[in-house]
This record gives sequence, structure tokens and C-alpha cells, in this order.
Amino acid sequence: MPISRRDLLKGAASGGLLLASGVPAHATMSTTLPPNAVGFLYDATLCVGCKSCVVNCKIKNCEPGGALYQEGMKKPPYETKGPGNTGQWDETQELSGKTLSVIKVYKNGTCQTKDAEVNGFAFFKQQCMHCITPACASVCPGGAFRKDPDNGSVYYIASKCIGCRYCQLACPFGLPRYEWDAAWPEVRKCQHCRHITKKGGMTACAEFCPTGATVFGKVTDLREEAKRRLALKPGDEYQFPIQTVHSPNRQLRKVAKYVAKVYGLTEVGGTQNILLSGVSFEHLGFRPYLKNQALPELTWHYIAKIPWVFAGVFIGGTAIYKITHRNRKEGEQP
Repeated sequence: MPISRRDLLKGAASGGLLLASGVPAHATMSTTLPPNAVGFLYDATLCVGCKSCVVNCKIKNCEPGGALYQEGMKKPPYETKGPGNTGQWDETQELSGKTLSVIKVYKNGTCQTKDAEVNGFAFFKQQCMHCITPACASVCPGGAFRKDPDNGSVYYIASKCIGCRYCQLACPFGLPRYEWDAAWPEVRKCQHCRHITKKGGMTACAEFCPTGATVFGKVTDLREEAKRRLALKPGDEYQFPIQTVHSPNRQLRKVAKYVAKVYGLTEVGGTQNILLSGVSFEHLGFRPYLKNQALPELTWHYIAKIPWVFAGVFIGGTAIYKITHRNRKEGEQP
């Protein structure tokens, strides 16, 4: 049966609308800090590498509502593949589908002096930075990544994920991880312990940090705290807060020499988790060349065209199929 122009146009319209509905809903999100935005300040000069944050992040996020929780799980997804490990301890080395936060170490030369770039060492933390305008949410065609309109935390809805992994490609920090070994894989990332912070609590990494290297609070307060520390002179004594930025529980310590930068203050439009360090962030594996502009502003013009490209392929393929199918029915060679 011949294809009428009316049928072809109807197919084009329906195909275009169907695929256009897959355009990321949050690609044009706000570039300003939400009213009650929360995050943490990680001060690498205070970190002793105990990994209490890593262990308790896993434990707390395996509770119902946590970012690692799966129905029926009996224990956290420890990584025990190292030689001699019989399953007695976790050997987390990198972010993965089982690990939302990791502590690493920078080493140079003799490694004698903490927070020194030459002949020194430094600990540093890697996990989702919770961008003010997250690229992962802007490119997700299923709307699986969302930004809380109140506290700004970037979270993940597994039921909406289609497994495209655009989020991994778009993240300027390369942080989301995919469960490659799971039967029904999901994307894993820090979600600011959403099941806890929504009830007024704090993130597990801040709650269990014994030195105050990670402190939780409102982003505006964290920025002020970071600026206060940068204004101090190396060797000065300072009362560093424990757990939260306004906590009465404080620890008197001497101030280390900081790199004159708050990482996350301007990178890709700003992030809700911010960092201080005594060693150059480039040496710690953080990308130094990121623009001080929200990435969705740069990428949306290209992302918006993707559904229409698929629509063109779909419509063209359908038309060719119908033509060749008709020819076969009429006994002609396609």
C-alpha cells in the first residue's frame, strides 16, 4: 500500500514529539545557589587518612533510603579483592559502584613533611562535588538526576535511569560510577546522605570525622569559614570546628600553610562541597583547567539537538522500511 504524504507527516510529528519528550527536563536549571544549600568543607591539612568517613559513608548509605541501599542487603558492599583478604576488611582504592567516597594520598620524594609538595605527603578526598548547576542532571534524558530545589543536593532516582551513562561523560570531575557487575546496574554517587540530611542530620563523612577535616553546614557559612582560614598565618592557633561549621565542639590546632585557593568556589559555576589544601589541587588529581562557568550553559545548545537527530533517524528508517516492504509485496527487488 503506498505511503501517503499525510501518513509520513503524521509519523514524523509523532516520532519527533516522542523523542523530544526525552529532552533532559533540568537542562536549563538555575545557576544560583539554592536558599538553604548545604555541603561540606574538606580541609586536607586536617585529614589524617583514617578513612573513618569512607567506612561510615558505606554503613550509613546502606540504610533504607541511602545511596547504596538495596532491598535484602545484609551488609555494606565491601571491596575485598586484595591479596590475603578473606573478607575481613574493606580495601577501597577508588570510587566505584560500591564506594561513594574515598581518601587518597599524594606522595613526593622522601614523604617526610605533611602537606608539602616537595618531599612531602598529603591526604585528599574524592566524591561528588554537588555542582550548583550540575552537568549530570542537564544531560540525563530520563530525569534520573535531580537537584533538590531547597538544599541543592544532587540526587539520583534509579527507576528513571535508562543506563545511557551520559552523566559519567558530562561530569567535569569524572565522579559518577556505574555498577558494571550488577544484574540491574545503577549509577552510584554521593547524595549528601539525603535520607539523613532531609531530617535535619549531617552527612556521615562529617559526623564521623575525628579531626574536623570534613565539616557540614550551609554553603554560605562554609565559604566564610574557608575564607577565615585562608586569612590566618601558618603557625597561628585556631579553634577548628568538629562535625558542623558552627559546632561548639572544637579542636585547637596550629594552622598549616594553605594554597591560596578555595577549590569549588568558582569551578564550573561553583560547587556546594568546597576544599582547602596545603598542596596544589592539580597534584591531588583535581582538574585545574575547569572554566568558571556552569557547563550546561555551554552544552545545552548541542544536547537539545540530540532528540531531533534520533527523530530524523527514526523517521527516515521507518519510511525506508515501508517503501522496501511495499516493493517486496509487489514482487519487485528493493
